[in-house]
Amino acid sequence: MVQKEKRKGIKPIPDNPLGYLNDAQQFTYRRMTASGWRIKFIRRPMYQNPVCVMTDPDETMLALIEKNGYLNKQPDIPLRSNERCAKE
Repeated sequence: MVQKEKRKGIKPIPDNPLGYLNDAQQFTYRRMTASGWRIKFIRRPMYQNPVCVMTDPDETMLALIEKNGYLNKQPDIPLRSNERCAKE
């Protein structure tokens, strides 16, 4: 079943993704991109903090960069089926 796109014209990764991250999150982002990780998407819910989700080089794992910069490899966030890792 194909799910309806909910983003309404915004990209999954904004043009300036670091603008959505605080200093601790940017530190973790830079450390992880040096290891081959990349941003999968940034959720930008209304009236809430953005949520940056990264994936490993093989796209077998998703991780969330917490507000304090901690890389949470077992995030408890609901995902649509098209947001899951390719090999899950």
